[in-house]
Amino acid sequence: MKQLSTTDHSRDIAGLKYIYPVLSRRAGGVSIGINFNTNNACNWHCVYCQVPDLQRGVAPLIDFTLLENELHYFFQHLQAGAFYTQFNVPQALQQIKDIALSGNGEPTSVQEFARAIDLVAETALSYQILPDCHFVLITNGSLVHQKNVQQGLQRLQHYGGEVWFKIDSASLQGRKQINDCRDDNDRIIEKLQRSSQLCHSKIQTCLFDYSRFPWDEQAQQDFVRFFQQIKTQCNIREVMLYTLARPSLQPEAKKLRALTPTEMNAFAQKIERLGFSVSVA
Repeated sequence: MKQLSTTDHSRDIAGLKYIYPVLSRRAGGVSIGINFNTNNACNWHCVYCQVPDLQRGVAPLIDFTLLENELHYFFQHLQAGAFYTQFNVPQALQQIKDIALSGNGEPTSVQEFARAIDLVAETALSYQILPDCHFVLITNGSLVHQKNVQQGLQRLQHYGGEVWFKIDSASLQGRKQINDCRDDNDRIIEKLQRSSQLCHSKIQTCLFDYSRFPWDEQAQQDFVRFFQQIKTQCNIREVMLYTLARPSLQPEAKKLRALTPTEMNAFAQKIERLGFSVSVA
């Protein structure tokens, strides 16, 4: 029997193209994942990514008919009561915590992003899945300057959704090493400002030790300074911290180390002292 686990987020566990249920540490229960990047393509290359055969690129065109059919199938299966038994979900976790636009790459890279948000949300509303759970976009924020993405964020806000904006380093050097991203701090803040203007936004940060960019006192001080700048310039008040839970499938995997609970909580306290609400997964 298949079993959901926080250490296995297989995209094909339900036998569907676009939809995959997972047990999410950050959400604290069952998350209904929506994967637009079925070609394993992303415009970043994060060293901790668990996507197999990751390639640089954008999401393919969505088959909206198939997406709609899969949404109806999955929500009907959920409401019939067989879902939790089929996937052996523990009694304490038998609750849908969120619908997450995430998957195998940057979800905002898909064409007709706003249309996709409308389809997911309206279908979930018809089954009363929304608004009782969160509607989340997990994004690196890199494309928030594009009109199609901005329209999508406005639609997400309309449905009471929120943006989880990835920030894994507080320096350009760190982003080059960790995410293969060339945005400096000013550019990141510009994108955070735009994201929070269009939709309620939170920061999500993956913390770990990396041989090419170690989790040392300098890295922590850089983060504290950067988060202080964010606090001053952006309407962002919530930070979600997490560390590695599943093996990276990238070449850098052996150079990564998950932080201990002690290390995570110590850093969380530093960010809380800046005035943020901080959660640690």
